[in-house]
Amino acid sequence: MTEDKAVVYFADLRAGHGDNLFDKLDRLLDSVGVDERFGKGQLVAIKLHFGEKGNTAYIPPVFVRRVVERIKKTGALPFLTDTNTLYVGTRLNSVGHITTAIENGFAYSVAGAPIIIADGLRGNDGVAVEVEGGQYKEVQIAREIVNADAIVVLTHFKCHEMSGFGGALKNVGMGCASREGKLAQHSNCAPIVESTECFACGACRLVCSAEAIGVTEVAFIDEKKCVGCGHCIPVCPEGAIKISWDETATGLQEKMVEHALGALKGKEGRMVFINFIQRLSPSCDCYSHTDAPIAPDVGVVASLDPVAIDAASADLVNRGIGFAGTALKSGAEPGGDKFRGVYPEVDWEVQLKSAARLGLGKRNYRIEPV
Repeated sequence: MTEDKAVVYFADLRAGHGDNLFDKLDRLLDSVGVDERFGKGQLVAIKLHFGEKGNTAYIPPVFVRRVVERIKKTGALPFLTDTNTLYVGTRLNSVGHITTAIENGFAYSVAGAPIIIADGLRGNDGVAVEVEGGQYKEVQIAREIVNADAIVVLTHFKCHEMSGFGGALKNVGMGCASREGKLAQHSNCAPIVESTECFACGACRLVCSAEAIGVTEVAFIDEKKCVGCGHCIPVCPEGAIKISWDETATGLQEKMVEHALGALKGKEGRMVFINFIQRLSPSCDCYSHTDAPIAPDVGVVASLDPVAIDAASADLVNRGIGFAGTALKSGAEPGGDKFRGVYPEVDWEVQLKSAARLGLGKRNYRIEPV
């Protein structure tokens, strides 16, 4: 008896006069059965990341438009959405968030759908959703994610300092949580400062939304104030701010997938996941810069299973080579772990194991080219 595997559809980035990348994206959408997933009058949340101002790695809006157009053909009503951030940046509230999205190319005239920030003006508009997880009985999810009839999750697949990689599970679990839900996920994630490496430049203090960082001879972090967003880590020019590896990466990933469980609840049969495995940046699109990619572009994958699509995406990246002269410090050889090569202490498989255990999907998959 053959083992039951989830299907992940794959399109490479080769293109020609008779078959461009938009055609391939159409085939991916057909493969996951868009016509059967969505119908007339349904409100479909297209969950994506608009990119922080100054970031350039997010999904190009022209590809988002193609997805919007395909969903509209079903009679459904798509809208672009994300939630506000914990950290100080251009997406801290809905006014700045929508402004940033438009400036990054997601205006209606380009993407073809309105922008609705899912957790309200200041990120506090959440709904308690009951879950059967290991740590929570209920999680706080952005109201308009809950209210949507269906969801399409468009994800720029890349590295992430707290979860190893950021894929569909992170896009849903962290990206669909209200501010309260994000705080719950980051509750035990206060970083630490290596005093011998710190030169008291103050860059970390400037990005701290919780005002948890002070600077005297060296920087110091008040754990009681820290919300654990981790945005002080990559801005330190000396690399003096470290993640406290007692439980933070593992704990955050487990909390994250329980929030993903809540965000997807009630949308069974009406959700699609698409990962763009390109511009493989070493950190999240939340930063106001984009570092050099650590590995070549791979392609685009689509699935009805959020666990399988992330497992497949990680494997596709790791099968290839890595780039020298980037944030990648090890694992550049084919088969090497590119994500541990950037964040050696993060066990990124935790999110896949936890999500499979909660019934969000399967780690076993088969790839079908389109």
